[in-house]
Amino acid sequence: MAHRPDTLAHAPLGRDSAYPELYDAGLLYPIPRAANRVPLGIEEGALPFAGEDEWHAFEVSWLNSRGKPIVAVARFRLSAASPNLIESKSWKLYLNSFNQTRFYSRQEVMETLANDLSVAAGAEVSVELFDVDASELSPQQLPGECLDDLDIAVSDYTPSSNHLSVGEEIVEETLYSHLLKSNCPVTGQPDWGSVLVRYKGPKIDREGLLRYLIGFRQHQDFHEHCVEHIFTDLMAQAKPTQLLVLARYVRRGGLDISPWRATPGLTPPTPLRLARQ
Repeated sequence: MAHRPDTLAHAPLGRDSAYPELYDAGLLYPIPRAANRVPLGIEEGALPFAGEDEWHAFEVSWLNSRGKPIVAVARFRLSAASPNLIESKSWKLYLNSFNQTRFYSRQEVMETLANDLSVAAGAEVSVELFDVDASELSPQQLPGECLDDLDIAVSDYTPSSNHLSVGEEIVEETLYSHLLKSNCPVTGQPDWGSVLVRYKGPKIDREGLLRYLIGFRQHQDFHEHCVEHIFTDLMAQAKPTQLLVLARYVRRGGLDISPWRATPGLTPPTPLRLARQ
């Protein structure tokens, strides 16, 4: 039995009920996407983008049939068209419920994950399991040009599309920034990330774009909706003919979330995992 120091006797942290030891699919907490899309002018059933939410889980473990622990890294992909996203803390607790549960094969683990997550999301969730030293997990760099060295003054830390402006020149370019930060709407904790914008259309003013992205610094929303917010603002203000917005959020609680939204025909660059993830 775990020992709790006297200094934590009355703290709500680490209670047994919060850290399940046996498999429990009921821990997953789905959240409908539609309500958060209404303020962006996105109607249910008429999405202006394609896209996915990609998750990596770095703390996946279970017991094999003989009781020996197995560890892995999981990658999940969930369509942006699914009716629900899944709240990340509940996802973490769900994965924790595998820790002392016996499975007879790796395939059984994958099928269990895929089935439970798909039920919660209301759409198919794909699952891959990697060994912890798999080459596919090696961090890489985003393509394109980084905006972060621009010498700008910033005083606005809430999203404002007023910062976005374009010129007359038509370009096709890829820009990115590591200065993305938003805040979790459930816990208020900071969510750090990198964001990539690939587009074809009137040239976007780079200083204005960087100010706009920094403007999410005090904004509370889910990762997925922040990306949709950026996508819809850029489409409205810059009017590109092609647009991809990809965010790679830093790992928290053993999970990272990387949503992307794009006009038809654009897909995210590979490799996808960054050093901070």
